[in-house]
This record gives sequence, structure tokens and C-alpha cells, in this order.
Amino acid sequence: MAGQAAGARTGPGATRVTERLAHRTRAADVFPTDWTRLSDLAFRVTAHWPADHSFFGPADDRHQDPMIIGETLRQTSMALAHAEFGAPLDTHFVMWDLSVTADPSGLLLVDAAEPVTIDVVCSEVRRRGRGLSSMRTTMEFRRAGRLVARGTGSTGCTSPAAYRRLRARQLDAMDSAIPLPPPVAPELVGRDRAEDVVLAPADRPGTWLLRVATGHPVLFPRPNDHVPGMVLFEAARQAATAASGGRPFLPIDMAASFSRYAELDSPCLLEAEVLDKADTDTADATEHGEVTVQISGRQNDKPVFTATLTSAPHGRTPDHAPVRSPL
Repeated sequence: MAGQAAGARTGPGATRVTERLAHRTRAADVFPTDWTRLSDLAFRVTAHWPADHSFFGPADDRHQDPMIIGETLRQTSMALAHAEFGAPLDTHFVMWDLSVTADPSGLLLVDAAEPVTIDVVCSEVRRRGRGLSSMRTTMEFRRAGRLVARGTGSTGCTSPAAYRRLRARQLDAMDSAIPLPPPVAPELVGRDRAEDVVLAPADRPGTWLLRVATGHPVLFPRPNDHVPGMVLFEAARQAATAASGGRPFLPIDMAASFSRYAELDSPCLLEAEVLDKADTDTADATEHGEVTVQISGRQNDKPVFTATLTSAPHGRTPDHAPVRSPL
């Protein structure tokens, strides 16, 4: 039933995150596992970040992919929206913004078996009747009691009827996606497999076309009439990797804001600008310095999203690096 949004109880006070609550079709793609309510607006969530995953796999030979933090935040936000704030299971969600800051030394592959504890605070809760219109979730991620990441995101909720009125043309044309262009070389964007590359070559340096493979089992787990926000976030990470020339590009600060839907039936152009490189006067600093890249996406001459990503210094992992607040 569309309105049934309860999770399964896993123990005293704990509720399991199901595939439906997380908007996933495969259990292996669900990273939060269960939660308990601490107050009306606060929750404690347990998550598991596997050492290996078909898409959110290792970023390099030492670290897990920091993008898994953003995906965990997204899944947790939707699960709580459904089960704790009354959003029916057929609700359409739109991501307005997402930001994450992480400590790479808390993402070591050797620690992957250690569960992640997430303290969640919900705010800016806006209701529509007894349901949910929008809310912000702010999260702190800990492993073995140590703070390893912070994140926040704002999400809007739309009923199926309202969404149909808003997106009727796109819903009726879901099979009209533009042909899938050939990808850039996977090694240029920090990927091992061509099927995971979401960028295609464009006509000038520092720009790429968004490559949308609607059959990808992780990026498009279900039919969709637009490009999901996490696909755009991944495209930004890949563009930052290519623009910086630093591989692996291990993002420690990531922020994105979304201004409109990215459609499937027209090209979306991404442009990247390297904002700074620490001590670029020396080859060693260019190789190892922290790099910040700004990415913008435009479609039909209109802005779609902007993102800013900062990489960890290449070739070394700072011990106990401060986890900066994204707020």
C-alpha cells in the first residue's frame, strides 16, 4: 500500500531500514541498517559501509569512497521522512542541496567492518496536512566513537498527483532519452569500468557532457523521468578528478546545490574550474597539494546545479584531520 511506510522492528526500539524506505531495489545498495528515535527530531542510525561495492567501491588502495557518506545521508533522510514524518512510500523527493565533510583517516578500508553510528537531527520541518512537505537533516558519522564525517541535506516532498501535474510531459517521454554517448577513459575520472563513467567528451577543455545510462543498476535503480541528484554529484566528482589531474581525487569537502531538474532528453554540459592548488610553484606541491574544484552544470542554457569539491592531499592521509562543519 502506498501509504504504508513503517520499517521492520529489529530489537527493542530499533527499526530496520528496508529497501523500499531507502528507495533501493537491492539490499546490497542499502547502507543505513536501522535506527532508534531519541526525540521528536533526533535519531540514532546504524550504517554499514562495505569494503567492496559494485559502485561505491574503494577510492584507492587505502580508502573507502567518501561519496558513500552522501548516499547514506540521502537514504537515511528518505527512510526517516517515510517512517517518522508521514511521507507515503510513493512520495517523490527532490534534493535541493547536499554537503559533506570527511576525515579520510576515518575511511580506511581496514576499518570497513566497523559499524558507523549516525546522529541525525531533523530541522526546518514543513508539513502538508499530516504529511511532509520538506525538511533538512544534519548528521554526524562516527566509527568506534570517533567523529569521521558531517553532512547536511535539504529535501522536498511531492505527492504523486502533484508530481504528475508538474512533470506530465517528462513522465510521458521517459523512453525519449538522448542516445548514450561514449564515455571518457575511466582512468581520467577515477573509475575502473567504463559503465560507471558519467561523463562524455565535449568540444573544449574543462567541459564534458553528462552521460546518463538509465539502465545502470545503482545510479538508476528504478525508472526515473530525470537525472537523480546523486548522479549529478558523482558527475561533479568525476569532473573534479579530470580537471585537477590528481588521481585518486579523494574528496574531503563536498557541497552541491540543485536549481532545477536535469532532463533526460537534452544534453547537459558540465564545466570545471580549478580554484586553487596549494604551493603550485613546485612539482611536488602540485602532485600532493589540496585542490578545490568548482563544477557547474547547464542544460538548455539554464543552470542545473553547482558543486564544489576539495580533495585530500594526494599521496598522504592526514592523521585525525579536523572534520569541518558543512553548515
